[in-house]
Amino acid sequence: MSDLIHQNQQIQALQTSSAKHGKPVDQKARQTAEEFEAFFLSQMLNNMTSGLQTDTTFGGGESEKIFRSMLHDEYAKSMSRQGGIGIADMVYREILALQEI
Repeated sequence: MSDLIHQNQQIQALQTSSAKHGKPVDQKARQTAEEFEAFFLSQMLNNMTSGLQTDTTFGGGESEKIFRSMLHDEYAKSMSRQGGIGIADMVYREILALQEI
């Protein structure tokens, strides 16, 4: 928990320093970080459910594989927008740090 608080403090410090130097907080960097986390979560969800058997009553086949993949993508986007698992914060912090170099 203290690591999360420390990460949030670092992000706020980077945002403040960016604002002091006349640079607005880069929303594109935040969006990119969230998209990266969403992709990671989507891949994780796909791998978690790859071995599950489908119910032959309602589906199976290629259509269900496509639907399940799209469903995982949307789950991952939603999770990332709502805080995710912290990957987006770390990636965002690294992007901001690299911009200041």
